[in-house]
Amino acid sequence: MSKKSIKSDLARLSRMKDSDIDYSDIPPLGTEFFKKATVAWPPAKQQLTIRLDADVLNWLRANGKGYQTRINRILRAAMESQPPRRTRYVTPAPKKRARTRRASRPA
Repeated sequence: MSKKSIKSDLARLSRMKDSDIDYSDIPPLGTEFFKKATVAWPPAKQQLTIRLDADVLNWLRANGKGYQTRINRILRAAMESQPPRRTRYVTPAPKKRARTRRASRPA
């Protein structure tokens, strides 16, 4: 689809009135739906420092702004292509015992 046809479609949609839109195939959403509704996307981002090979970073930056978003998308695609992992139960480390003072030995 060309940019020209997209622009003309967007212009046509902008001129359209709400009353001209056919909603017959969409069931109405009641207040119960909105009480339960939550925002699920996008997930929260976390800032971190990552070290990448210079050529990899140059490749990512070569397409202009948004290279960090591209890194995220690449990693998400890799993550989602993997089968779900069963989480391992991590045994908690044993608690350290409080040290007791030893009686001083005679020399």
